[in-house]
Amino acid sequence: MSKMLLNYTRGSHIENIHRGDVVAVSVKGDVIDAVGNENLPMFWRSAAKPFQALPFVKDGGMERYNITEEELALLVSSHSGEKNHVELVRDILRKLDLTEEDLDCGAARPMSGKAFADLIRNGEKPGAVHNPCSGKHSQILALSKMLGIPVKDYIRPDHKAERIIFRHVAMAAKMDESKLEIGIDGCGVPVFYLPLYNMALAYARLSAPEQGEWGEYENAAARILNAMSSYPQVLSGTGRIDAEVSIATKGRIVAKIGADAVYCIAVKGEGLGIAFKIENGSYQAVTPVVIGVLKRLKLLSEKETEYLDNKFPPVLKNHRGEVIGTIETLI
Repeated sequence: MSKMLLNYTRGSHIENIHRGDVVAVSVKGDVIDAVGNENLPMFWRSAAKPFQALPFVKDGGMERYNITEEELALLVSSHSGEKNHVELVRDILRKLDLTEEDLDCGAARPMSGKAFADLIRNGEKPGAVHNPCSGKHSQILALSKMLGIPVKDYIRPDHKAERIIFRHVAMAAKMDESKLEIGIDGCGVPVFYLPLYNMALAYARLSAPEQGEWGEYENAAARILNAMSSYPQVLSGTGRIDAEVSIATKGRIVAKIGADAVYCIAVKGEGLGIAFKIENGSYQAVTPVVIGVLKRLKLLSEKETEYLDNKFPPVLKNHRGEVIGTIETLI
């Protein structure tokens, strides 16, 4: 059963309660810590993206299309649609000899409010390149081209590229393929349904590729981890908790959001992976729970804690800037 993770107070009263489930797993598969149901089955959403890129990276896709480490971070990102994100998507598509029309993720408003305001100011409309999943879609297009198969209908579960990705996601999470279920994500591609434990295990393996029993995929896992660690703003966006955790820890902690408040963390070099899900899917709860989990597991130094607490103070403010409540982490 999900546990209370967070309270929002107004005045002296609790106004909102957020429940969820958290698990931390070692690279050997041991449960280090858990709150709630460590085996809660849930859709992995965008937190699966690093593992969807494994076949492309392992089989030489970066070299074939001259993809940089920064562009690799974009391929596994849930980006904010900022100027540099859009430029990276367009650069990757040019390298693939494709256009924005080949993206089948649908047009979406940028996650960045500033980026959206800039579009409106310039008389432009959001397009597929602004979709936070346009990097993942570019990666699937790249995999299709590398395999010499048609890019048409690349989002369909029965497309060859999607079937290959499915097998690699199961491998990364150490799941029997027959037990890995799928749904359809907000951007149209298959999304994977599996226990939080296996999500955390995949991130534990990613955090220390040399210990993760990746076999021939070890180098690909290491490249993906290092790209995520080196380019946190590309991986997410300016001011977001995903980026700020990596900035605060100088890349030691790599964090990845998924839609509807599923979240995964890799502690680089330590063989530790963390996964959690906020029961009601509230993004509002994600940032304080990320910080609370890292504090609970004693993964932050005093300086890192101070940085994150200053960036994301645990208080509620009204439109006048007055403090009118608190955010109380219960874990």
